[in-house]
Amino acid sequence: MSAGRGAPPPTIRDIARLAGVSTATVSRTLMQPKLVTDKTRAQVLQAVAEAGYTPNLLARSLRRREAGAILVVVRDIVNPFYPEIFRGVEHAARGLGFNVLMGNTDDDPARELDYLRLVQSRRADGMITLTGRIPGLDDPAVQRVPIVLAAEPVPGHDLPVVRIDNRAAAAEITRHLTGLGHRRIAHVTGPLDQGLARARLEGWRAALLEAGLPAGDDLVAPGDFRVPSGVAAGQALLARPDRPTAIFVANDESAMGVLSAIHAAGLRVPEDISVAGFDDIPFAQAFDPPLTTIRQPRRAIGETAMAMLHALLDGSPPAERDVVLPTELIIRRSTGPA
Repeated sequence: MSAGRGAPPPTIRDIARLAGVSTATVSRTLMQPKLVTDKTRAQVLQAVAEAGYTPNLLARSLRRREAGAILVVVRDIVNPFYPEIFRGVEHAARGLGFNVLMGNTDDDPARELDYLRLVQSRRADGMITLTGRIPGLDDPAVQRVPIVLAAEPVPGHDLPVVRIDNRAAAAEITRHLTGLGHRRIAHVTGPLDQGLARARLEGWRAALLEAGLPAGDDLVAPGDFRVPSGVAAGQALLARPDRPTAIFVANDESAMGVLSAIHAAGLRVPEDISVAGFDDIPFAQAFDPPLTTIRQPRRAIGETAMAMLHALLDGSPPAERDVVLPTELIIRRSTGPA
């Protein structure tokens, strides 16, 4: 399988095909071998040896790049969800000789376009975006920019993405609440122009309908993933004469606001009302009480996104263009029997 004289050098895609794994797995094995199983590591290293894929090839690949940096773009830099993803990207990128830049859009599409132009002008070699949208993506010039999506796909486009199954995870945490005997479970949404917020709403509704429980709009309170919207949503739900016995909040930061509203009303969690969140941000364990939530593999999302971008920059588009990583239900003291 090794390249003969005059034959093109092997790429990561060749290694992936020979080893029977994805290009992202090959990159992960070469960059961070402790993250893969012994069996997978052996398969990849055997394929590397057979194909004659050497570090010199990677060096030649890196010399083709002009900036030696990649750009990570987020919606809101103060959101505690992002730092661990950034850490994962940076850890993987530095192992490949890249610096990592961060761009904050404040949810402004014009700023997102500015960051995209930064890559087009070769001041960064590629981009990982966590905003769930790419302005001007129908433009052929934009389509040539190496882009990987992290956490949220862009509807209608086949860009490489690493994400979780938000619908399934939301259904799982809602089933946890129904399993505790709750029969009136409300949901505080994220901004519904975001696909992941809609998926969490769908998961909540699907689990309730599956249990034969009400899942109407009267149990839904709008939110925007921030603390103040959680406070407002919590106050609105508590003011209803048939207030819920449990609330599933679309993210942990908004759940902080819901907990604040409950405490201000003189109610106890979980004795009077249970609260569950989503993301397992670092503060989740420090809430009063500690928050039941869905743990996202944030660092693995960042590492995998960088592996996929590395494959694009190496001229070997990842064979797996939609990587779904597992989540974990973390049960703490904010939820209890109805």
